[in-house]
Amino acid sequence: MSKRENFPRRVLISGASVAGLTTAYWLDRFGFDVTLVERASTVRSGGYPIDVRGTAIGVLEKMSLAPQVRSEHIDSRSMTFVNGHGQVIGTIPPYVVMGNEIERDVELPRGALTGLIYGFVKESRVTCRFRNSIEALDDDGASVSVLFEDGVREKYDVVIGADGLHSRTRQLAFGPEDKFSHYLGYCFNLFTMPNDLRLAHEAITYAEPGRAAGMIAVRESHDVFAFLIFATENPGPALSRDLIEQRRLTEAVYAESGWQVPKLLNAMSNADDLYFDSVSQIRMSNWAKGRVGLVGDAAYAPSFLSGQGTSLALVGAYVLAGELASHFDPVEGFMAYEKTIRPYVEANQALATGQGSHSFFLPRTPEEIEQRDEMFIRSANGETLGAASETSVKAYNQLELPKY
Repeated sequence: MSKRENFPRRVLISGASVAGLTTAYWLDRFGFDVTLVERASTVRSGGYPIDVRGTAIGVLEKMSLAPQVRSEHIDSRSMTFVNGHGQVIGTIPPYVVMGNEIERDVELPRGALTGLIYGFVKESRVTCRFRNSIEALDDDGASVSVLFEDGVREKYDVVIGADGLHSRTRQLAFGPEDKFSHYLGYCFNLFTMPNDLRLAHEAITYAEPGRAAGMIAVRESHDVFAFLIFATENPGPALSRDLIEQRRLTEAVYAESGWQVPKLLNAMSNADDLYFDSVSQIRMSNWAKGRVGLVGDAAYAPSFLSGQGTSLALVGAYVLAGELASHFDPVEGFMAYEKTIRPYVEANQALATGQGSHSFFLPRTPEEIEQRDEMFIRSANGETLGAASETSVKAYNQLELPKY
């Protein structure tokens, strides 16, 4: 892309997420003066496994990151389903979850991906401000005045919120979260615990009507990522951020559960990395207001039920940066960004909300559990379980990346 003179080029990005770091990378490449602000003390390492699929792989290839990302592939080999006594009901290979492009798709720890992108960003001209955040915004049409948590006030041509599902930037520019958050009927706990079952390159899960529990082993780690996901009409504890209430609710939901659930509850009670939240999507009619725009989960969180949060973040960041660089007026750039990727976003969000889209993994009724078990019986008799649906694969690959 050829540079144009007198561009509005001073940009602030809030959030060192996959979306924030990727947007910073591309805006720097396109010649913008970029500052990235992050509340944490550094880019977060470690983290649970995430998937990168379809169109998003193309973004990594454009960043020359695909080889490094593939070297971090965790090579998950199976997901095993057990009953309350720990007896195996059935096992499925990764492609049933990931779709039929497994040779192209990648699964890796979230921190590995952010670490790789940050490696590029910290060597660029991007200014990173950690242990700080946006306190207030004032968009006068010509620039955005930003008051930071440390009391400093500065002006920017554009502000981008890449600060996740509970975005502070979105709240300041667009209003309260409840205007845009759509609860999908589940709450979840995620935490680490010792790998006492000696799992490796695999996941194991146990389900009862309306609740599931399991562990994910990344390679041959000494710890596993444990999860407790349950259906509830009341996401109140997730919204309140009351850790004691969150634990109490989860313990009550799983009080009579079998398998390893009592051990998971004990580990949850003692975990120092417990993450509890609702399973929700962010749906907005516009992802920009004046000179303030949103990207990634802050704009269109699809929920982990879609499996596409990271991919949407990568693609959205690339397109947003490209369109801002292609338009003198940032308002026009934001409009072009929305027009380009909204169909892709909506197709991928629909993966989490379609009829029966997650009943195999999170059955709500005894009938859904019975249907799942019958599928495993048929598989044992020679029938094929099959890979992800054609709808899923189409959503992963729906967008052809623009050339900027």
